[in-house]
Amino acid sequence: MPAVTADTLTLPRVAAAGLGDTERPVTSLTTAPTGLEGEGFPVRRAFAGVDYRDLDPFIMMDQMGEVEYAPYEPVGTSWHPHRGFETVTYLLDGTFLHQDSHGGGGVIQNGGTQWMTAGAGILHIETPPEELVVSGGLFHGFQLWVNLPAKDKFTPPAYQNLEGEQVTLLASDDGGSLLRVIAGDVDGNKGPGSTHTPITLVHATVTPGAQLSLPWRADFNALVYVLAGSGTVGVEKRPIHTGQTAVLGAGDRLTVAASQQQDSRHPALEVLLLGGAPIREPMAQYGPFVMNTREQLAEAVADYQAGRLGVIPDGALMPHTRS
Repeated sequence: MPAVTADTLTLPRVAAAGLGDTERPVTSLTTAPTGLEGEGFPVRRAFAGVDYRDLDPFIMMDQMGEVEYAPYEPVGTSWHPHRGFETVTYLLDGTFLHQDSHGGGGVIQNGGTQWMTAGAGILHIETPPEELVVSGGLFHGFQLWVNLPAKDKFTPPAYQNLEGEQVTLLASDDGGSLLRVIAGDVDGNKGPGSTHTPITLVHATVTPGAQLSLPWRADFNALVYVLAGSGTVGVEKRPIHTGQTAVLGAGDRLTVAASQQQDSRHPALEVLLLGGAPIREPMAQYGPFVMNTREQLAEAVADYQAGRLGVIPDGALMPHTRS
């Protein structure tokens, strides 16, 4: 799980906990079920079983892999539409190609992020490159869906390609944790992602036996998802492990700690820390469309069928399928 690494001793450190800080308690803990997405790559449905009122402004998140593909096994998605939200794809291992009907596209690989604002509507595809299909190899990442408020549902589509070296790197106050700030603000340090909905997204590596204590905006919600490893969350030290999501309550600080013993494949606790300003609007979802009303969903389907969300460009990427 390489993502982006750095010597924490050389990085800026977040502030340690103070007397006036309020620790966020754990209000729920869920375990992600597994499934298949696209043409058949395995995913964990990270937010399954979590009340949307606790997720808002997030809609869903899939952990893709971790899987070691044999030659000719890697697959991606076919061309498909979206409207009304943003997709965030972060890759820890492997390579993915992106192309969309609005002219966006690029390569995402170790530690990189692709941020697509579907807005008024877009078609896109995500697929591994031919060389990865032929060789096989390790593939691991996640895709997060972030809702847009009603005023931004029909914003023009946009695309951001964030290379791994663009993330903001920080260390915990004791130097035992590496923080990769992809979007939002952590203790005055901003990530590179440009968002319509105010959110914070951090990938943290917590070394065995270390504790990460992090300031967190009081007006944001707070979620902790374990990509790999085991440890505890909250000052109450609730045990947590790979594939589990903790929802945290009110406060302005969160705490995660890594178990002293980790497995040989994952030598540290790897967590995603997510939070955002709740939109608190009605949400209606039908597959790849996320709107405010059922009538808007029907309009999205009609617009897609009529080709008003875009067309597949000439010479476009096409999905790899297993024969």
